[in-house]
Amino acid sequence: MSNWIEQLEGAKRAAAVVAPVLRSLFPAADGQRLIIYSETESSADLEFDGAACESADELYTKLAQASTESELPESILVKGLGRFVFKAAGTKSANPRLRGKVSLVTGGAQGFGEGIARELAAAGAHVVIADLNLELAQSVVASINEQYGENAALALSVNVGDEDSVRDLMEEITLNYGGLDLLVSNAGVLKAGGLEEMTLKSFEFVTRINYTAFFLVSKYGSRPMKLQARFDKNYMGDIVQINSKSGLEGSNKNFAYAGSKFGGIGLVQSFAKELVEDKIKVNAICPGNYYEGPLWSDPEKGLFVQYLEAGKVPGAKTVEDVYEFYVSKVPMRKGCSPLDVTRAIMYCVEQQNETGQAIPVTGGQTMLK
Repeated sequence: MSNWIEQLEGAKRAAAVVAPVLRSLFPAADGQRLIIYSETESSADLEFDGAACESADELYTKLAQASTESELPESILVKGLGRFVFKAAGTKSANPRLRGKVSLVTGGAQGFGEGIARELAAAGAHVVIADLNLELAQSVVASINEQYGENAALALSVNVGDEDSVRDLMEEITLNYGGLDLLVSNAGVLKAGGLEEMTLKSFEFVTRINYTAFFLVSKYGSRPMKLQARFDKNYMGDIVQINSKSGLEGSNKNFAYAGSKFGGIGLVQSFAKELVEDKIKVNAICPGNYYEGPLWSDPEKGLFVQYLEAGKVPGAKTVEDVYEFYVSKVPMRKGCSPLDVTRAIMYCVEQQNETGQAIPVTGGQTMLK
């Protein structure tokens, strides 16, 4: 085995740094295709000896040269790694807005995440739903694929607070689709409570999922994006953090959540400055309250229940009292829906001159100062 393959810990991980390059170097006339990887070394339209190369860059050079000399291949064999098969991008969605975009939604099995994943699929994207609850993610994917075709969505398991799990996720996406175009970091948790109620364990849990996890998904999710941008002058990738209005204004007896979200915007701005050279935009969406989602409405651990128990709403005696208190604060008198958030995400993707921004979608409740 070649030393560079050994350094990357084997053929599969090495293939994950080759697939995005192939996707960029051998596009169809109407844009980048998808790539499906397998470890088999059966014959292909083009063949290269990856094990004979001294480095990944040496293999990249050979691939780039072949892309200018060969007809468009349907398959490529890289000896020592495996076989890469090209497939046309696109689903059965009639909406071409995000056609062919490989999109990841973490925490996409329910709530905002599920709603965002469904809206992205409706807009023509190939959607990866990554969630700790794989069974629930698979159920959502089955529903999407029934509507938009078998290649429209894929369910993968992830613990966004675990580095190895996040790294494995990004590699699986790359090996199933060939790369990544849009990363929606949506997974999040909330544990309300004042200084006396909050435990260190709960505080660190919220911080790990809401703050540290965004670092991890950005670190590993940007890797295939960087490779695609390196070999495709027209490529532009997007990382979008689903933040919160609590990332723009402090929240009484909810400091663990608000602090993690404030920190998230700091990461968004910092990553935006770093990744702009790789043609990757990084922005945040700061939604208002999605009252219909499980985060708020779950009868056992939803925010309405948590806030009632924490005494966050003075005088509130029932969940309905808490609900009315929050609705009265929204000038537009309604909650924020997944469609509202997805429209903001699509703005981030389609515009080409904004990065490092935090965009409120709050019905006027929280305004930029």
